[in-house]
This record gives sequence, C-alpha cells and structure tokens, in this order.
Amino acid sequence: MQIEKLMPEGKKGTVLVLAPHTDDTELGCGGTVARLIEEGHRVVTVAFSAAEDSVPAGFARDVLRTENVNAAQKLGVKKEDALVLDFKVRTFPENRQRVLDTMIRLNREYRPDLVFVPSATDTHQDHKTIADEGFRAFKRTTILAYELAWNNLEFSHRCFVTLTEQQLQKKIDALYEYHSQHAIRDYVNETYVRALALVRGTQIQKKAAEVFDVPRLILD
Repeated sequence: MQIEKLMPEGKKGTVLVLAPHTDDTELGCGGTVARLIEEGHRVVTVAFSAAEDSVPAGFARDVLRTENVNAAQKLGVKKEDALVLDFKVRTFPENRQRVLDTMIRLNREYRPDLVFVPSATDTHQDHKTIADEGFRAFKRTTILAYELAWNNLEFSHRCFVTLTEQQLQKKIDALYEYHSQHAIRDYVNETYVRALALVRGTQIQKKAAEVFDVPRLILD
C-alpha cells in the first residue's frame, strides 16, 4: 500500500501521532513523520507523558519535555505541533477515561486525516491504553499502528512506508536528541534503527522502510 493512498486526494492533510511517552513517536514512526512533512502534510505529535518519574539521576525531571521538542524539530515538526501532556507514567489504565476525553478533544481540534497509535498487542500498560482508546476516539479515521519491537507480542506487517536515506537520518538525529535515554535504552542508537529499517526494506525489496499494522482503513 502506498502512503499517498492514505491521505486526502488533491490536498495536504493533517496527521496526528499519539505517543504514550516522549521518544515513542521517533522510535515507532520517525522516518514516516519526516517523509509526510517533506510531502507537505502537517504532523502533530502528542506525547501523553514526559515520564518524569523515570528520568535517570543527574537530569532535570522535565528534561524529556525539552528533548521531545528538539527531537520533533529534527523530523520537521513545528515547535507548536509537538505537544507533551501531563499524564504520569504507568498510570494510564486507571486514567483511561481521561485519556479518552483528551483524544476526543484532540480529534475535534485537529480533525486528522490519519492517526498513528501503538500496537494493540503492545505489552506496556500505557501503550496498550493509548492503542485501545485511540481506536475508540478515532474510529472514523484511518489508523496505523506503529512497531515497538521489544514490546510487541506479535505484529502484522500490513503497510510498508519506504524511506530515503535523508528521512532515515532524520529519525536517527531525532533519537539522539534524547540524551537522558542513551544510558538506559540500548535501542536508542543508530545501529538498531538502521538494522530494523534495513530488515523492513528487505521485506519489500527496498533499501529502507518502516512498517505498520492497519487497525482501521478508510478510503474515500
């Protein structure tokens, strides 16, 4: 499936990326975000938590908020379109209704043509909540689920998005803005990102790609 078919024909669309935590956007669909922006679409990223309770010692509690904005700008996202909300990490299930209400508000405000969410098979409680409530809030919109390989029990490879070297490098550059995460997340590195993009590209006989499941597809 070509990514162009998911966007409104003849006009530039609005894309909403729902991320439980800062850096999930970059890891799950950073290259695709860079590509969509290059093609003229507006991308709004929403991190529901800055994970203050998980910040390593030696960093300010709100460091991920700054890192998120810097990373988003590496992808081409405008500063005002890189949102970070105030949900506490690992508390999403007990705040499910507030998560849903927030998504409904985002839907009304941005009227997205395409929405990205984590996979429904993601084992992290926060990610699973965003996936489930995202489907409820955006059921009239095309939804793609992004891959976070270390969390997914299974993942259906249904939509491949090819990436240029420039788009892949933007994803890598964005991830390297998360200085606070380098010591605790060994997959926030160029070797992992390039290897996964190469594998996904090989699956479709291309140089590099990201892959998505398709929980909801609406084509006019």
